[in-house]
Order: sequence, then structure tokens, then C-alpha cells
Amino acid sequence: MKHFLGKNRFGIALLLLASLASCTTTTIDEFRQGETGIENHESVVILGRRQASDYETRSKFVECVGERMTRGENSISVVPEQEFVDAMFPWFEPRTAPLRTRDLERLMTEAVVSERMTEFGVRYIVWLDGFTETTDRSGSISCTIGPGGAGCFGFGSWEDDANFDARVWDVGSLTNVGTISTDATGQSYLPAFIIPIPLIARVEANACSRLATQLKDFVNGS
Repeated sequence: MKHFLGKNRFGIALLLLASLASCTTTTIDEFRQGETGIENHESVVILGRRQASDYETRSKFVECVGERMTRGENSISVVPEQEFVDAMFPWFEPRTAPLRTRDLERLMTEAVVSERMTEFGVRYIVWLDGFTETTDRSGSISCTIGPGGAGCFGFGSWEDDANFDARVWDVGSLTNVGTISTDATGQSYLPAFIIPIPLIARVEANACSRLATQLKDFVNGS
């Protein structure tokens, strides 16, 4: 009976922790600098900034935002990042990619760049810049191996913070038309009773979803 109650309490504790781990806080800030709108034959390309020495925007996050923008109401045609970078080689490689709209203006004087932009139907370039950071680690877990088998006991937790900025360049007017920032935070847990059971806060997935929705509305002029 005591053994059953102990297992039952542990199960309840896991359910409570799972509900906590699934909760993330996401904030979105939008700063508009110009009018926007997009036609059916036009597209968007989303590129990750990778010039920083201490981090680079993950391709998986860039791909996630782009894929979500092609879904649902007011969906938008998105050119895959790698396809665009390969076609534009070497102008959009990390070391040579334009950092400001005036750099893009100089690039567009190159006939090849202008022609390929037209072929892709690119109306907006979205530059994604950011990363997910893990902080505030606490707790400990120990694992042992004995005659009766192996097991881990303990508890750990940490906080994840996904912070990304999206700068939107209008290729038609060669101007920066706005910036959208997203910040998602959440607490993750790792309880261990015989086996470790990770309960992960999906901060990056939430940041991707909210940012993609906001970008769709922004580009459509909503």
C-alpha cells in the first residue's frame, strides 16, 4: 500500500511538473517604418544572420519560421534559404551578405543579382538574428549501478530564453520597413526516479510560431 501511494504521489508530481514545463511566456514587439503589402506572384526569403563571432542564427529556426509562413490563412510564398543563398553565390554568404539596405542597393546594381531576385519574385528579405540561451541551472542527479540494477535519483531545472529579431527589407523600395522582436522564456525540469524524465519547455517552437504569424500579418500589411 505504501509503495502504491509513493508511486502515485510521484506520478502526480510528474504531471504537475509537465504542466509547468509546457508553459512558456512569449512577447512580441513590432516596430513599423514603412507601408507593406504583397501580391500573389511575389515571395519572401528568410535569411539567418551569421556574421557574429560568438553565435549564429540556427538554420532550423529559419526553416521553421519560413515553413509556418506558408501555412494557413494569408499564407505567403517563401523561398528556401539554402536555395536562395546557392543561387546568389557569393553575394549572400556570411562574409559578404549585405548588412544595411544601402549595401543591398549596391548589390542590386549587379545585373545577375537583379535578374535572380526577379526570377525568385522576391519582394521582401527578412533577416533573422538571435539564439536560445540556457541559464539558471540548479539541482543535481546521481546515477548508480548495483547488484539490483541501475538507477538515477535527483532533480534538476533550468530556464530557456529564445530571443530573436526579424528585420524586414523591401526589395522594391530598398528600405528597411520594420522590425519584429520575439522573446520566449520557460522553465524546464529533469526529475529522476530510477530513470531521468526530461520535461522541456518548448520556447524556441513557441518563438517560431508567434514570429511567423506576426511576420505574415506584417508583410500582408495587416
